[in-house]
Amino acid sequence: MEYLLVHMSEGANDERKDLKIMRHNAILFCCLVLLGTRLILPQVNDKQGKEKSLTIGLIGKSQSNPVFIAAYSGARVAAKEIGVKYGVQITIDWQTPQMENPKDQALAIERLSRSGVEGIAIACSDAGILTPAIDKAVSLGTQVVCFDADAPRSKRFAYYGTDDIELGNMMMKELAQEMNERGTIAILAGNKNAPNLQRRVHAVVDQLKKYPSMKLLPNGVFYHEEIAEKAAEEVARAQKINPQIEGWIFVGGWPLWMKDAVKWKPGKIKIVACDALPDELEYIKSGHAQVLIAQSCFMWGYKSVELLVNKVLRNQTPPEDIMAAPLTRITKENSEEWSLNWRKWLLKEAVNH
Repeated sequence: MEYLLVHMSEGANDERKDLKIMRHNAILFCCLVLLGTRLILPQVNDKQGKEKSLTIGLIGKSQSNPVFIAAYSGARVAAKEIGVKYGVQITIDWQTPQMENPKDQALAIERLSRSGVEGIAIACSDAGILTPAIDKAVSLGTQVVCFDADAPRSKRFAYYGTDDIELGNMMMKELAQEMNERGTIAILAGNKNAPNLQRRVHAVVDQLKKYPSMKLLPNGVFYHEEIAEKAAEEVARAQKINPQIEGWIFVGGWPLWMKDAVKWKPGKIKIVACDALPDELEYIKSGHAQVLIAQSCFMWGYKSVELLVNKVLRNQTPPEDIMAAPLTRITKENSEEWSLNWRKWLLKEAVNH
């Protein structure tokens, strides 16, 4: 009997122990479930956050160059319009150097890629310096497009901008017509290390060969810092030393971004220039410049954002990696019509921001 009571007591103790173990295991299981939920939920939220927001870095050549301010305007308008279309909050991180410096651009690429931006659009001041920086950004998972000035040997997936050969050919043809296919010309060329500008210069020189009564001034390609004051000083200096210059091709519109850059009487020396920014249009109206070839600088920014968003969100790559932006011939006859484009673009920027 005593043995039976002891045995029954031990059995009850065993049952209580089993119950405690079961309760302990149940509590442990619940804790693990809660811990797993806490670990998983932030990951889901992070993923959802990434789907609802997108940051794109934009790097022009310099903040003092108005064509890149125009590109920035285009990018911001695109961020708003395309963001609404896809239900995504798009932020443009403007990382353009104050003054043109490809090393600063390379540092900006590194900063942006390490900060985790999804895409970068850049106008390359020096493809040789920037190609390694672009490739490194791509290896870190950042998509890259170039605009205006390309780095064709880099791992960027697309370029949108001017066909520089076409532009150079157009400018030379226009100047030849204005000068009746005779006389001495000079070329204002900007940064000598910029591949897009060099292609324009080479195209002008090649096209010039078709006009036997025209010639390029010996050592007549003039390089300079790409700001209005420096460009205007270079033109004035060159013209004073070489009064035989009868026509100029500005492969960038730099001097015409400021007032009173041209000192001679309207039409005395012919000018064909790139770009048709609002300040440049005043030189067309005054007769100091005869023809402007307008680049789609507003669309550089807009199209770059569109390409990057499609690549990041939909893994879409354009059929061709090089896309030529349209060029528009501007004269007195259509200068007012072209100026309406700027009013529309700037108004859209103001409305969207």
